[in-house]
Amino acid sequence: MKFKTISKAKSISLFVLCMVLVVVAGAIVMWGIPKNWKGIGDRGKAAYITQGLDLKGGTSITYEVEKGASQSDIADTRAKLEKRVQSKFSSEATAYREGEDRITVDIPGAYDAGKAIKELGKPGKMYFTTKAEDGYEPTEEELKNEDYIKFEDAYYKVWLTGDEVAEAKGQSYTDPDTQQLKNVVAITFTESGKTKFGEMTSANVGSQNYVIYNDSVITAPKIDEAILGGSCEISGSFKTISEANELATNIRIGGLKASIKELSHSVQSAQLGNDALSKSLKAGLIGFIIICIFLLFVYRIPGLAAALSLVAYVEMMLLALNGFDLTLTLPGIAGIILDIGMAVDANVIIYARIREEIAAGRQVQNAIYTGFKKATSAIVDGNITTLIAALVLLWRGSGTVQGFATTLAIGILVQLFASLVISRAFVWLLYYMGFQKEAFYGKEKVRKTIEFVQKKAILFAVSIAVIAIGLISIAFNASKGDPFDYSIEFKGGISIDVEFEKEYNVDYFNDSIKPELEKILNTTDIQGQQDTNNKKMFKIKTRSLSEEEFTKVKEALIKNHKAVDKEQNFGNTEISDTISSEMRRDAVIATIIATICMLIYIWIRFKNIQFALAAVVALVHDVLVVVGFYGISRVTVGTTFIACLLTIVGYSINATIVIFDRIRENRASMKRGDELIDVVNASITQTLTRSIYTTLTTFVMIFMIFIMGVSSIREFTLPLMVGIIAGMYSSVCVTGSLWYVMKKGSEKKAE
Repeated sequence: MKFKTISKAKSISLFVLCMVLVVVAGAIVMWGIPKNWKGIGDRGKAAYITQGLDLKGGTSITYEVEKGASQSDIADTRAKLEKRVQSKFSSEATAYREGEDRITVDIPGAYDAGKAIKELGKPGKMYFTTKAEDGYEPTEEELKNEDYIKFEDAYYKVWLTGDEVAEAKGQSYTDPDTQQLKNVVAITFTESGKTKFGEMTSANVGSQNYVIYNDSVITAPKIDEAILGGSCEISGSFKTISEANELATNIRIGGLKASIKELSHSVQSAQLGNDALSKSLKAGLIGFIIICIFLLFVYRIPGLAAALSLVAYVEMMLLALNGFDLTLTLPGIAGIILDIGMAVDANVIIYARIREEIAAGRQVQNAIYTGFKKATSAIVDGNITTLIAALVLLWRGSGTVQGFATTLAIGILVQLFASLVISRAFVWLLYYMGFQKEAFYGKEKVRKTIEFVQKKAILFAVSIAVIAIGLISIAFNASKGDPFDYSIEFKGGISIDVEFEKEYNVDYFNDSIKPELEKILNTTDIQGQQDTNNKKMFKIKTRSLSEEEFTKVKEALIKNHKAVDKEQNFGNTEISDTISSEMRRDAVIATIIATICMLIYIWIRFKNIQFALAAVVALVHDVLVVVGFYGISRVTVGTTFIACLLTIVGYSINATIVIFDRIRENRASMKRGDELIDVVNASITQTLTRSIYTTLTTFVMIFMIFIMGVSSIREFTLPLMVGIIAGMYSSVCVTGSLWYVMKKGSEKKAE
């Protein structure tokens, strides 16, 4: 095979240029782009990445619901307000009920509360009406059902409400007749709204349509013709697009079931404390350095290329988070950890392949080429399978699930580029710089084939026993109360407003106050957020308390932490969950759809349904192990629970694909007389080093965050570590043997 070669001098020059680009990217991540670069501003800096409520805090706005609103209307209003704030600000924003008639919205990173309130609009009821016929007196039933409303001593027939508006947005375009710039509000209705709006316009051509919002007419356009398509334009005297957008915002928010008014707002501190992110970053950096040293030690020159490509990946990922203005939360960090694990995995697969080719007698140059070629299918299949899951979660998920999926999807694309393009470039440059001897790359040792399939009864029994213990624990917990230790995000709880005599930060709360409250209440599910406008004020959230428990908490805070001992202090209200039933349902549906899509992809790519079924069984295996661990350990099931399980799903499927890819390759080269059982055992053994190295490096990263992070982060990383170990076990000890059993079973049926 002939290769295009480059001179040593040119390769050195290109290597130096690449290193300069890496250093420049690192400088941008550390310090940003200079402010004096007009049109660009101060961008790129990692510190400017929008951080979630858990890492950085944000704006908290409390609304009061109008009197007389039903419980179902309040619940509907909360759900719609959450969707609105998520689409307007961040998918990580939340809305929850506080007390009987209040809804609180928490927006990460939006520190200008006044601006946030203005952009959300002024919530209230909206009606699309026409004037009733002269002299018409609606019945009491019609007024009660709001078929008619009274406004300024006249009656108006209600055709539809703001609840039936699907979208409203301001638009600008040049009128073809007048050649003048025209600002309008474009409205799209729901299916029911489309029908009702069509009926209204058909019956009232030439009359006016009065859009009444918060007891005032915000626009009264003339109906020129019947509009049956489900969309329309409101063209008024909008001088600017901002005026049109303001009306559009009011129309959108007018779809809430109940009228609400802004009661108060404040800026809340991070839930995890100011040091949570910095400690995690330090731990992650240490873990990352350990991984790079490990790669250098094991793979030598390719290890250097892998380390440099990983640095480039991290830089590109941080720049992407900044550039796409994504909100980074703990679930997002989980997605990044998974991406780093997959990036390491890709490099391990490639360089193990290169060493195998050298061990088979190929020259180093040919081994590099062949190694990348053979490794590509496993890397691409593993990443595309995980990307499919991320895209489905992005499509069907909501809230933190969408945030996790967005980070994961971008990370997959970035690390694919880093692994297959940047890593390849560095390897070839180093080769042409003079690192051409076998000693710089090493040889893969030929291992004695381990009989995994023959030991399948024992290996399957271990999996079944572990899963059974977990499920029994969950059932036992359910008989005593809840199957898991659900957090306030899942089942609601209580919010206590406490004023202290002096200022404390959240780190003091997490280090001193929280451990004391944990002992009193026998739960770790305690959150403290500081009001940054009044740093003596804290909002403490925990599970619902008995009167005795509340008294103990109050006494401890007064005695040991100088809480202000006055009657109006320690106001408390019941709060609802922030992980709504809709979000849970969306997460479950998205995961099921993602699993089906992954199954179909694996079936098509491997041309074998047994591969797909075995992969899904392994996925379910790993999820059940982690779920069982939550039940046994009583680690709090909170906002990170869903992200943890989704991370395990991604890790599990990627690890399984690698082994299946090797089985597929070895089957294609089977000789007459070769037994399928030997091919499966050989494939698992050949990829065993990769399985160990990938698990070890990913585990080290998470373990460093576990031992150096704050308590809430440790609760998040502990199940992840369990899942990583479960993923390795299932891919090595379960999937290959399971595929073999199903394959032989299908062959027997066919006979």
